[in-house]
Amino acid sequence: MNIYSVSDIGELIKDNSYVGRGIVVGKSEDGKKAVFAYFIMGRSENSRNRVFKEEGDDLTIYPFDASKVEDPSLIIYSPVRKAGSSVIVTNGDQTDTVYDYLKAGKSFEEALETRCFEPDAPNFTPRISGILNFADKDFTYKLSILKSADEDGTACNRYTFSYQPLNGLGHFIHTYNCDGSPIPTFTGEPERVKIPNDIQAFADALWNNLNENNKISLYVRYTDLTTGKYEKVLFNKNK
Repeated sequence: MNIYSVSDIGELIKDNSYVGRGIVVGKSEDGKKAVFAYFIMGRSENSRNRVFKEEGDDLTIYPFDASKVEDPSLIIYSPVRKAGSSVIVTNGDQTDTVYDYLKAGKSFEEALETRCFEPDAPNFTPRISGILNFADKDFTYKLSILKSADEDGTACNRYTFSYQPLNGLGHFIHTYNCDGSPIPTFTGEPERVKIPNDIQAFADALWNNLNENNKISLYVRYTDLTTGKYEKVLFNKNK
């Protein structure tokens, strides 16, 4: 296998019934846009009862039907927050931890040293996080995963991947390899995926190939590196 091969994200996920929550970060093919995407999936009624809502430059998850919420602790959070010249995207309330640390002059890594995987035995869902740091009409980005060191959740392993963006290339990290019981945690490096110039084409490739029964919401943002303005696409299965 060529370690530098790049996959179409639709082809990568289309036959996988449960990749969980996912983050993609990269650069458009023409080199003009910083790109990120975040999606959530769910198997239980509690997990599926969610929608994405934009709040300024941030994104928050809310219950679709508040009367059906069983446990809000791991399903209601802000996956996207802007902090100065950085944008944070995560699959949990560690978004707020990273935000607070950046505001205090500390780093992405320092923030995540204080967090670990989710306390949802036996799955021990990993916490995945990304950050885009904008400067001089360009950006760099990092991805992180915090995951259990063993099947008993006795320790947390922390991995951070740091990238210089390349035109047309993105990196994709997700919480699970596939469905299962318990659900197998994502392993290896973030996957290399193609980032086209067309935001709608990229969003459609993701949304249309996520498992129909388990997909819930998707948010995609393309930021113009010259102007700082962005365009976005948002899909909610719950209308």
